[in-house]
Amino acid sequence: MNIVVCIKQVPDSGDVKINPETKTLMREGVDAVINPFDCYALEEGVRLKERFGGTVTAISMGPPQAEKALRETISLGADKAVLVSDRAFAGSDTLATSYALSTAIKKFGVVDIIITGKQAIDGDTAQVGPGIAVHLDMPQITYVRKIEELADGKIRAERMTEEGYDVVEADLPVLISVVKEINEPRIASLKGKMSARKAEIPTWSAEFVGADPKQLGLDGSPTMVVEVYAPPARKGGKTLEGEPAEMAEQLVTELKELQII
Repeated sequence: MNIVVCIKQVPDSGDVKINPETKTLMREGVDAVINPFDCYALEEGVRLKERFGGTVTAISMGPPQAEKALRETISLGADKAVLVSDRAFAGSDTLATSYALSTAIKKFGVVDIIITGKQAIDGDTAQVGPGIAVHLDMPQITYVRKIEELADGKIRAERMTEEGYDVVEADLPVLISVVKEINEPRIASLKGKMSARKAEIPTWSAEFVGADPKQLGLDGSPTMVVEVYAPPARKGGKTLEGEPAEMAEQLVTELKELQII
C-alpha cells in the first residue's frame, strides 16, 4: 500500500510575523514546527503501514528550511520524504498550494491513500486537503476520527460532526483528513532519529513536477489578503463575589441591563 502524508511546517504559534507588503507570513528566521494536526496524519499513515504493509512518503511544500520537518517525519516512521520548494510557490493561497502538491503527488505514480491533518494552525482554512482531492479527481473523507475498515479496495471511516459522527465508505484511492481524536502520535526512537539524519530528501521544483506557472504563487492565487492587523486587546472582566445563588442573580441582572438576555 502506497501512503502519502502531506505535512506543513508552520511558525511557532507564539512567534508569528506578517510581511506588511505581501500580507503573507514571514518564515525566515522564525522558529517552526510540524503543524500539530499533521502529526496525527503521519501517525495514522505509519499505523496503516504497520497493519497492511507498504510505504509512507511524507511531502511538504515550503522553503528549504522545511526539510527539517521532513526529517522529523522519517524519525517518526515515514520511509521517505520529498520537499516541493521553488520561489515560484511563494505567496500561494490554498488553491495554488493544493494544485502544486497534487502535481507533485502525481510523480509518485500509484497512490492508495493520501492523509492530511484537518487544517493548518497558521491558516485554519481546512481547504488544502480537499483541494488536492479535487485536483486528483479522487474521493475524500474529511474530519476522520477512526478508520473502521480498509479492505477490497474500499475504506470505511467515522467522520466527526458537531452532532456525533457519520460512517462514510469510499473507494481507493482516497484522501482523508484526520482529527486529533484518531490516535496518539508516537515519540521518535533512537533508530528513527539515526535514519532521519542519514536520509536523502530530494527537492522538487515547479518545473520538475510539471506545474503551470500561471497557477502558482501570488499570480495563481485568486484569494487576496487586503489587510492584516492584530485584534484589539480585551478589556478586563468583572469578578462576582458572594454565595452562588447571589452571584447567579447578580449575573442575570447585569446581563439584562446590557440587553444580552
